[in-house]
Amino acid sequence: MKRHILICFLFMFLILEFPATVQAAQKDRPPVDAREVILGHLKDSYHWHFFDIGEKHISLPLPVIVRSRERGWFVFLSSSLEESGTYKGFSIATEGRSAGKIVEKDGNGNQIRPFDISITKNVVSLFFTCILLIFLVLNLAKWYRKREEEGNPDAVPSGFNGIMEWVTMSIYEGVIIKCVGKDHKRYAPYLLTAFFFIFLTNLLGLVPFFPAGANLTGNIAVTMSLALCTMIAINIFGNKEYWKEILWPDVPIFMKAPVPIMQIIEFFGILTKPMALMIRLFANIFAGHIIILALTSLVFLTVAMGPAINASMSAVSVLFSVFMMVLELLVAFIQAYVFTMLSAIFIGLSRKEPHKPVIQTDTIKIDKK
Repeated sequence: MKRHILICFLFMFLILEFPATVQAAQKDRPPVDAREVILGHLKDSYHWHFFDIGEKHISLPLPVIVRSRERGWFVFLSSSLEESGTYKGFSIATEGRSAGKIVEKDGNGNQIRPFDISITKNVVSLFFTCILLIFLVLNLAKWYRKREEEGNPDAVPSGFNGIMEWVTMSIYEGVIIKCVGKDHKRYAPYLLTAFFFIFLTNLLGLVPFFPAGANLTGNIAVTMSLALCTMIAINIFGNKEYWKEILWPDVPIFMKAPVPIMQIIEFFGILTKPMALMIRLFANIFAGHIIILALTSLVFLTVAMGPAINASMSAVSVLFSVFMMVLELLVAFIQAYVFTMLSAIFIGLSRKEPHKPVIQTDTIKIDKK
């Protein structure tokens, strides 16, 4: 009981005193640009920003690797661009379609983009997620190998390994086997990898400090790459029955020749399936990040409205932010589950068995007297 009372007092102190502290800190500063804060978190960048001390930005510079069309390859740290704005003819565009990207000027003075394979914030997050996922999987495999060496096949993993096994078997038996069918072993490694990668990336995107916090699955390039992998698994490894349904479907002849109406419709179906996977994952994660950041920004946007309004809006911001964070934890799992389930369904449809006619035979019973 005393613990609950103490927590209530601390929560009330936070609500009442935090707005006053924010107001005092913001007196000599320009108002917070919520749009810039939100977009700055969502977009990719050539450095990893931590926090600010006065006018100084504390961040981790990342390697820039570009190839100029006229001058060849260049490798340098992004801090070189931040200090002077321009380094060896390269700069970061502030407007236009290339805003936030490295550009250079050609011989005619036109602004063009070089070939860019820089290690950006999203790339660092991608590497970290992959390394972490490999570590978790190999740690579980090590436990199974140890169990076989000890000759104890009935042993059950505990702790985090137990959770990993439970989630793996739930997805394998409840989604992959049921949706793919008899060829499930061929596709299980990809589908399980996709699930854990998306789930882990979604969780890390909710952690607000390095090396997590990047908006990786909220980047449409990442979700497009995942959807393309599913598209390859569907169409490259689809069997003859799958392609027969696309090129010569079982419909009346006038719907497929001489004008290939059904073939055109089926072709668009090939494209819309990965597009649905790509947009669904991107939109849900992107929207969730925007809502959480917008609710957090209410504390700073209402500073100029006075202590009463700022205190009440701060309470609303804290409560709704906590609610959204809990909801996003659920969304992180649901989106990984839905992507895996739909991928398994699409793959299962590409491994259909040929239709076999069912022959019914009538049996006649002869009574012998």
